[in-house]
Amino acid sequence: MVNAPTSPQSGYNRGPMSHTLVHVAVVIPAYRVESQIEETLRTIPAVVRTIVVVDDASPDETADRVCRCGDARVRLVRHARNLGVGGATVTGMRVALEAGADIVVKMDGDGQMDPTYLPRLLEPLLAHRADVAKGNRYSHLSFLEGMPVVRRFGNASLTFLVKAASGHWRMFDPTNGYVALRSDLLRRLDLSRLPRRYFFESGLLIELGLVRAKVEDVPIPARYRGEISSLSVATALAEFPLKLLWGCARRIVRHYFLYDFSAVSVFLLCGAPMFLFGIVFGGLEWRRSVLTAVPATTGTVMVAALPIILGFQLLLQALVVDIANAPSEPLSPPLPLDDDAGSDASWIGRAAAPAADESGTTRGEGQSTGRES
Repeated sequence: MVNAPTSPQSGYNRGPMSHTLVHVAVVIPAYRVESQIEETLRTIPAVVRTIVVVDDASPDETADRVCRCGDARVRLVRHARNLGVGGATVTGMRVALEAGADIVVKMDGDGQMDPTYLPRLLEPLLAHRADVAKGNRYSHLSFLEGMPVVRRFGNASLTFLVKAASGHWRMFDPTNGYVALRSDLLRRLDLSRLPRRYFFESGLLIELGLVRAKVEDVPIPARYRGEISSLSVATALAEFPLKLLWGCARRIVRHYFLYDFSAVSVFLLCGAPMFLFGIVFGGLEWRRSVLTAVPATTGTVMVAALPIILGFQLLLQALVVDIANAPSEPLSPPLPLDDDAGSDASWIGRAAAPAADESGTTRGEGQSTGRES
């Protein structure tokens, strides 16, 4: 990691939201985004005090353009080798925590995550409704029009598995990477356990589910400008389901057998063996009937069918109770807001409404600093 060069020019205009006592930091993992990174940095609103850009060994001029941005809030961190979006984000999160951030926001550098919606993303955390706020591209049908069909299908296919693995049943669009997290919550997590590559967003939700953090969706449309995703559908289908099933098993064992024993535990202990017995026994008897050409008796069919029916009902009831048991209260304490901000944090929503023809906060060239490692 190296320091970005400094500029002798004057600082930027902090704007109408600078009075808040909350330290907001934005983490931007950057790889091959030389054509978009400058606009992304330029449009980040003044409510953000620290911007950590992690150059993930990008072979283009991404780092040079970050150095030229002239924003005093920017800290450039450079990886000697590529660690993936998850590895770069974890590096940025650690730098943000060291800087004393109260809220850490993950935003991509390719411009798909509109910085002008950042204040809206912060509002649930400032109002103490959630520990984590994440973007939701599916809150309105018009949002889907700008999303490529392949991504739309892939996200919809994996949504249920991510919900089951994380326990966040009330959220949608789980693969959305536009997310804001309380620093108190981040310090509870073992950041070294977070996935380093494309599974990062889903893996983060799984870890949040293990500590029962409250997650709230925020309607935010995505901006697609012809970018080509480096994550193939085949890779997602081959890797994600197994990882999500493992995450689901970890959560169930931890929540319903290690740290608690509830109705869900009983339903699972009774329902799973019955269902599996019915499937295995019925399958063996069906195979025997096919090979011998002798139909199974009514009693044999009922011995296979009844455990399947009862077991499925118990598993379904366990699912219903698990959905009702989704986290509903934030773990983190309320953030300190000054008197002008108000307890409901509605001020940030009013300040977050830019004019249609404005790109963001106006600021001049400032000092660009960095961090070494």
